[in-house]
Amino acid sequence: MRDLGVGFRYLLQGQKWVGQHGRWFGFGLLPGLVTLVLYAGALVGLGYGADDLAAWATPFADDWSSPWLGIFRGTLTGLVFAFGLFLAVITFTAVTLLVGQPFYESLSEEVDRSEGGEVPESGLPLWRELWISARDSLRVLLRVALYGVLLFACGFIPVVGQTVVPAIGFCVSGFFLTEELTAVALQRRGVELKERLRLLRGRRTAALGFGVPLTLAFLVPFVAVLLMPGAVAGATLMARDLRGETSADDSEENGQEGGNLPSAGGDQEVHHLRQST
Repeated sequence: MRDLGVGFRYLLQGQKWVGQHGRWFGFGLLPGLVTLVLYAGALVGLGYGADDLAAWATPFADDWSSPWLGIFRGTLTGLVFAFGLFLAVITFTAVTLLVGQPFYESLSEEVDRSEGGEVPESGLPLWRELWISARDSLRVLLRVALYGVLLFACGFIPVVGQTVVPAIGFCVSGFFLTEELTAVALQRRGVELKERLRLLRGRRTAALGFGVPLTLAFLVPFVAVLLMPGAVAGATLMARDLRGETSADDSEENGQEGGNLPSAGGDQEVHHLRQST
């Protein structure tokens, strides 16, 4: 359970970091605001057109008598809008990260720079980075969709479906949200999706401690926009931990405490992680 608090602490540290670097906070807000405007426009359009879409999809009900026609199509219209809202919630982070790739990479690099040591760069052209980000986001969304179908089916189980299943759903969403956010820093380090998932599974409770509170907060779109810069900063700090990287201050402190001698297994573990990637 200690790792659960570690993950949450990284989330708080990320928000604190952007709070202390106001320019980067404003810089990191731009992609979220652009995405929010796009999504708001799409949802407004869906709200106006959902009834027409329901009527178009159910021509067999044209001859139904009142009130059954209105009840049926009204219910279907509500389901169409609810499904669109659900898609907006689960894809908001992925689309925001894709739209803001250059912004968030710069913010993540600045976090690395403030921690001292080497600042990794992918060395890839922007179009290549966008392609990799879009491809990996699609893979993650497919995994989330698969879990969503399974959890939806389990939701019909009495009692369990109304208590345990929603909690599991938030844990699944939180884990994959952590993956998407840490990908900004880990992709610069050349870590592929499969290896990123392996690293996070090794620190599953930390990933949940970071991602679950953020998932709950992201249910409110405007809150998601405000928290996104700090989420990227905190995820960068967490990515450094997953890779066994330390800040300059930590290195100096460890050197003073240990007489500048390396730990018995720490360097070997970091070396192994670097080789695996």
